[in-house]
Amino acid sequence: MPKLWNDTIEAHRQAVYDAVLDAAATLVAAHGLTGITMSAVADATGIGRATLYKYFPDVEAVLAGWHERQIARHLTQLSEVAHRPGPPGARLAAVLNAYVENAFGQRAGHDAALLHAGEPIRHARKHMLGFVATLIGEAQAAGEVRDSADAGELAVYCLAALDGAAALHSKAAMSRLVALVLETLAPDKPKGGSRRP
Repeated sequence: MPKLWNDTIEAHRQAVYDAVLDAAATLVAAHGLTGITMSAVADATGIGRATLYKYFPDVEAVLAGWHERQIARHLTQLSEVAHRPGPPGARLAAVLNAYVENAFGQRAGHDAALLHAGEPIRHARKHMLGFVATLIGEAQAAGEVRDSADAGELAVYCLAALDGAAALHSKAAMSRLVALVLETLAPDKPKGGSRRP
């Protein structure tokens, strides 16, 4: 009996937590990061302010929770893209395109740069670098990416270059940026001048 009771309480806590983060997402989309208050979150969820404060001490904690959930979802999406069938170079290109699309979408909805700090973000960034480095290493082994630089170094370069997508004003510009990064990853030219097959 106690296990059932504990499961019910945990399910309720998770439902409240999810409702608050869903409300935060809606409020950020409508008003931006600075337009959110605890009162607005409480009104949007139908949860009393006293209950809301039991879960989140302030609006910054709500925004941090919402942002961490966004990052987790994005990493899951990128992992799904990376595991689609196809050659490593094509999967790498698909992941970089998905990464930039997310950055472009973030720019359109709010200034996520205000939230890009703290341990969860550093952990996600480290995970993303390792993830991209693995893809680059696979593409190097297949001869689809230059091997004159370490896969980890190329991953750092890719993410640094693509982080600028948040400042772009069109999806066409975003696509050009990804194409430029992929061009720089192309296999090294042999001494004869033409690219290796």
